[in-house]
Amino acid sequence: MSGHPPQIHTPFTTAPLPELDRRLDVALSAAHEAGALTLGLFETASLQVDFKPDGTPVTVADRDAEMLLRERVRDAFPHDGVLGEEHGELRSDSGYRWILDPIDGTASFIRGVPLYGTLIGLEHRGEPVAGVIHMPALGQTMFARRAGGAWLLAGSNKALPGNPHPTRVSTTPSLDRAVFCSTSPEYFRKAGRPELFARYDLACAHTRGWSDCYAFFLLASGRVDLVVEPSVSIWDVAAIAPIVRESGGMFTDLAGRSGVHHGSAIASNSLLHEQALALSRS
Repeated sequence: MSGHPPQIHTPFTTAPLPELDRRLDVALSAAHEAGALTLGLFETASLQVDFKPDGTPVTVADRDAEMLLRERVRDAFPHDGVLGEEHGELRSDSGYRWILDPIDGTASFIRGVPLYGTLIGLEHRGEPVAGVIHMPALGQTMFARRAGGAWLLAGSNKALPGNPHPTRVSTTPSLDRAVFCSTSPEYFRKAGRPELFARYDLACAHTRGWSDCYAFFLLASGRVDLVVEPSVSIWDVAAIAPIVRESGGMFTDLAGRSGVHHGSAIASNSLLHEQALALSRS
């Protein structure tokens, strides 16, 4: 896309910013293309649903969208690594790795709920440096790259809109005024932490169940204040962490460790983060 976000130099990454911008362009284009593919199968009565060994659903839309994403990445950056939820990993000799979730929220997709997303994350030497969340059925896309802020595109699935707008987290100062989101209390039970959901539910002013990437999308646009997920895979959050950070928020695991490799996630508007971590650690 034309008109990159302003470059703000930072000591936290060694990845050249022009290289990040080149990859972000490809990520945005590929996400919209994959999103259009999924929309062609969305709300299709004949859509076949299979189940993985862990019991999670998968469809031809998941598999085909990921193959499209992988092809676009390999065509543009043949030396970059690629890790996808559906088709495994190709190693990198460039220091960059793309992490793909073609349909985050397959259960929503199958049931015709428009809150699923296509996620593309980019790492440089193991550090998340860019991300795209594309919500095909909503026609909205959020993206960020290290030191460039977080941006929101709205209004088109067929072509990239030309006017992204900056997006920021909320300024809610305390949990007793906060809107807390998580996919489901069931996830806390399965993770062996059923009491943790109850703690957040009691501590926060409101609890909502907007699921999967959509909760983080709402957080990075200031519409909710705290998202907690007790169990995540790297492809669930690799795109999300840079967007949360660049929108002014914080992203860690339940123990307060940064990064996307630890299997859980707390994302907040920064002002709430220590309060949220205190609940998870107690």
